[in-house]
Amino acid sequence: MLDDLSDIDAANVVRCARTLLRRPLLRADGPDGELVALVYRHRFVLQDLFARLLGYRLVVERRFARLYKAGPGEDDSRGVLGLSPRGYAYVALTMAVLIGIGRQTLLSRLVADVRAAAVEAGLEVVDDVVDRRALTAALRHLVSLGVLHETEGTVDMQTEALITVDTDLLGQLLTGPVGEASSPERLVELAARPGPRGVEHAVRRKLVENPVVLYADLPPEQAEWLRRNQRKESVLLETSFGLYTESRSEGVLAADPEDYLTDLYFPGTSTVARLALLALPALLEDEPRSDGRHPVVRERLLEVCGELVEDYPAAWSKQFTDDLERLADEVLELLRRMGLAVSTEDGWLLNAAAHRWLPQPDGDPEREVEQPVAPEVPSWSLFDEESV
Repeated sequence: MLDDLSDIDAANVVRCARTLLRRPLLRADGPDGELVALVYRHRFVLQDLFARLLGYRLVVERRFARLYKAGPGEDDSRGVLGLSPRGYAYVALTMAVLIGIGRQTLLSRLVADVRAAAVEAGLEVVDDVVDRRALTAALRHLVSLGVLHETEGTVDMQTEALITVDTDLLGQLLTGPVGEASSPERLVELAARPGPRGVEHAVRRKLVENPVVLYADLPPEQAEWLRRNQRKESVLLETSFGLYTESRSEGVLAADPEDYLTDLYFPGTSTVARLALLALPALLEDEPRSDGRHPVVRERLLEVCGELVEDYPAAWSKQFTDDLERLADEVLELLRRMGLAVSTEDGWLLNAAAHRWLPQPDGDPEREVEQPVAPEVPSWSLFDEESV
């Protein structure tokens, strides 16, 4: 698809494709908005590229571009950080209310209409701190998408505010076929269905959207297709999206050398990320199963985290180290979101890709470091008389 373009145009198409994968709703007044004009210029090539390779639909206008990606299905690791399940419910309810509210509204009226819609939908609404935080998070998310604009004031619900609605963007948000779904579960299922080319689109979407794709997690027909087409897919993903793949017996890893397509970084600098990294060698000591995964029980993770906290007491944030149970939960959640761990009925399984990170601390545990010996203080002073 890029062979007929000049080197510069081909590079620009790849840049635009990468940007749209990272920001499916690309606005001229938002992050990376300077590329909207370039996307518009190459819109026909980009539309063909996404349709043929991934089965995605791309809508391009003068001031925005919308890439309709497949839903994640039952995978909740790709959600928006800061949005609780109730926050997501408020996002959906707010979108429904905005359809008939006009281009401008007062925050108080919008909040009242959303809560009325929640009651109508059968949700219990209690005006407490938790509920207000969930609704505020939903409104802020819509502000970040450019659907809502804080014309006067903010959506923090502390004071009155005037809100402007971008009705054009509002109509572009939903990707799932709401009219075809008979239940919420059916809508999630329909939104995640594979593209026109079935197995090909389904597997390629996973390679593009996830850092690690394991054969053990794929249906038999998808695993067989990926094994047969590893080399061709590696070339295709590098040429079209700048992704480099590594193929192993357990599966395929897709990496972005520029880290632009990465929405979650690992290793990282936070207490949870560093502890997760340093815990991996101990958690990978046991023999793997036949599929290359290592069983991990929670008690072992608590033990390893406790040892690391005790060995390097000054290296971690107190808000985590004072509660090992919470710390273990955060470590497991990070590994799960990275695709390095999966939950089972008996505990957790670490994927073979975790072997890429086997760090060694650059210092000895602080509890074993020998304390320096203080120099001996002289027994004389300047005020002592010198003996003759």
